[in-house]
Amino acid sequence: MNQKSTLQFRGGMFMSLIPVAIYTFSCIYLFVICRAFNMEALAVGGFLALLIGGIFCKSYQQFWEAAIEGISSITSISVVVILLMVGMFSALIKLCGLSNGFVWLANATGIHGALFVAFTFVATCIVSTATGSSIGTMFIAFPIFYPAGVLLGANSMMMAGSIVSGAIFGDNLAPISDTTIASSSTQQFNDGRPADIGGVVNSRLKYSLVASSITLTIYAIIGGIGGTYQGGKISAASSPAPLIMLVPVVVMLIVSVRARNIYAGILTGLTLGTITGLLFKLFRFSDVFANHPSKNEVTGFLVDGINNILPTVALVISVFGIMGVLMRAGMLDYLADRILASRYGKTARGTELIAMLGISLITIMFGGVTSASILTAGPIVNKIGHARNIHPYRRANLLDGTANSLPAIIPFMSVFVFIGSAMTKLSPVIVAGGTIYAFCLFLTFLVAVLTGWGRRQEVPESVDKLDETVEI
Repeated sequence: MNQKSTLQFRGGMFMSLIPVAIYTFSCIYLFVICRAFNMEALAVGGFLALLIGGIFCKSYQQFWEAAIEGISSITSISVVVILLMVGMFSALIKLCGLSNGFVWLANATGIHGALFVAFTFVATCIVSTATGSSIGTMFIAFPIFYPAGVLLGANSMMMAGSIVSGAIFGDNLAPISDTTIASSSTQQFNDGRPADIGGVVNSRLKYSLVASSITLTIYAIIGGIGGTYQGGKISAASSPAPLIMLVPVVVMLIVSVRARNIYAGILTGLTLGTITGLLFKLFRFSDVFANHPSKNEVTGFLVDGINNILPTVALVISVFGIMGVLMRAGMLDYLADRILASRYGKTARGTELIAMLGISLITIMFGGVTSASILTAGPIVNKIGHARNIHPYRRANLLDGTANSLPAIIPFMSVFVFIGSAMTKLSPVIVAGGTIYAFCLFLTFLVAVLTGWGRRQEVPESVDKLDETVEI
């Protein structure tokens, strides 16, 4: 890219930010004005941002060459391919009704009040980690867990917040999450290789466990304040059978992390999950794949998985197109150089603090769409972090951990909060206030940055193994 001509914009380099501004306006319009979350509409906003933004470039052809270059980058292609594959596994878990199994378990063991809030947080953490989808988890979990929690004496604010918290947990940690994939893929080793997902998840676990442990304790203590136990049976689920699907989920996670190969993990999870579901009659073979020649239609969770993830793929493509433009215009290099030249950018700690601030602002601007904010901030964090010799795993963790914390639950500017509010009829402020995990995760990373806990340097001579790093 350095050998190609720099994009020239009418009015100067800062006009290259117009596509970002248009996309941000799309997020605000959808979430604040329309109060609707639609990934297809977000993708439309991204492509309209490119179409309109190109008008301000002196060469419309060169503008689109830059956009296509960003879309066709190895990072972009890697993210798209992995997302398409994880879509199938996510659809498998949703088909089996894992959430129903958890509600059955809570009802059968007499868990209610504050303990049910804590139980719900753990259950949604597992579901979101299994599906890799925070939004999908909320649409699955709210209709099942929230009404049950209210009947069992849980505080409504804490109940709603526990579901959003659990959804964010998986979005942050799951190896098949779009944000994990995005944060890993945008951070590179010295030799240009993107950070492997297995290594990133393995190094991220300590931050997630600290934040989730504090969150769980808080829910278990105050989750029932103000609630009234109404007794009765919970009829949302009547069978423990779906809980057997935890086996393929755990195996998938282990293979993905141990082998540091997300493809091997997905193959193992899909194979074992399909066999398990068929053996325990959780679904029929026609739910896996079915052909309907008379309707010219093919159905099944494999097809549904691809269809469901396509809007996210479209959004990713549009964001990478915007990144290609900013890169060729020199804007990303300009911002990175300004950060490195600043007083705070002279040290690893200062650089990480600036990175947290920048990620937070971008996530808020993008309405809590964390995958888009991570893809936008990723190239800048990669450059400034590389300059300060901060390990790619650490940079990926800062990206994902910050985006999936406080900035993702700002009332009236958060897709997570709006979904929670729409499905519970609670105020966005109340839903955000109950999302304890977001507060705990942000504080965990802030303490990690200030104290240096978990900070690593990349060893230039060899970066093949996680243990070839040193704490600083």
